[in-house]
Order: sequence, then structure tokens, then C-alpha cells
Amino acid sequence: MKLMIASDIHGSAFYCGELLKAWEREKPDKLVLLGDLLYHGPRNDLPRGYAPKEVIAMLNGIKQELLCVRGNCDTEVDQMVLEFPILADYAWLYVPVTEKEQGEGRRERMVFVTHGHVFHQGHLLMLKPGDILLHGHTHVPVCHRGEDCLYMNPGSVSIPKEGSWHGYMICEEGRFAWKDLSGAGKLQFA
Repeated sequence: MKLMIASDIHGSAFYCGELLKAWEREKPDKLVLLGDLLYHGPRNDLPRGYAPKEVIAMLNGIKQELLCVRGNCDTEVDQMVLEFPILADYAWLYVPVTEKEQGEGRRERMVFVTHGHVFHQGHLLMLKPGDILLHGHTHVPVCHRGEDCLYMNPGSVSIPKEGSWHGYMICEEGRFAWKDLSGAGKLQFA
């Protein structure tokens, strides 16, 4: 299974369009969105091409392809116009492990998927070593092996911070890759 993972569109029709071009190139089985879909939030400047109604139409057009969790800027009002669920605070995914890890007796890895404003590195659920905490919210791409789990963040589609890129992640065959919206590789974890 191939997953495309993105976060923090923040109402940018321009960058949502670029994400959907990448989605068409990548051809994943699912697009996992980690929240903050329509509103830019009071701490952020308006992103390029801010047009939430256009983002609504684009995402509703691929609703069968989406798995989403709620961001701190997502509300019940947003759910009224989006035709796919966005109000879950978290989800669990199971992804295969690499061949090397299979040799060590592990077949899959649990991934706790959330936005990051409630559950994050400082406030973890009970995860086993090797499990993954996957969230957005900070707008900074990260791959970090902590004591309790792996911590991954795809960064932001529309408002990257700390000199990072407009991008997303791909998970395929137990490997994770961070890419910019053109598809150029930035980071990799296997």
C-alpha cells in the first residue's frame, strides 16, 4: 500500500492544487491529511492563493481517496461543507515494515496519526518502540527516533516554517520519503 501524507493546507487553493498534481503523479492508495484544511489561523499570514471555497471543491472532488484527522483550525462548520470526515482527533494505521525488520520478527508498525496540537512528542500515548507518532501542526518536516517511538512530520503544504519546503510524505513498503511539491526528494527513512 502506498500512502501520501500531507498537512496544513490552510485554505490555499494554489498549494492544494499543487498537492493534487503531486497526488496524480504519485498515484497513492490513500491521501492522509493531518488537519488544518481550510482556515489559516490567527498566527499565520494568509497563504498564497487563499481561497477556502476552492479548496472545498478540490478536496470534495477526491473524497473517496482521503483519510483525515482534525487540526486546531478545523471546526464543525468546516465539516458542514466537506463531504468526508474531518473531526476525528486521531486515527491508527498499520504499515508494513522493511525487509530488514521482518527478519527481526516484526511484520507491521503502528502509526498514531493526529494533527499535533493535542498529542505530540511532549504528550504521547502508549506507543511501543518502533511505532510512529505522525503529525503536522508545526509546519516543519521531521524524522526523529525518540526513546518511545519514531516521530514524523510531513511539514506544511502551504506555510512551511524554519526554512523548510512546501511538501508531503510518501509511505511505501515500510519506507518513508519527504518530498517537495515538485516531487523532488528531501529526506528518507527506511
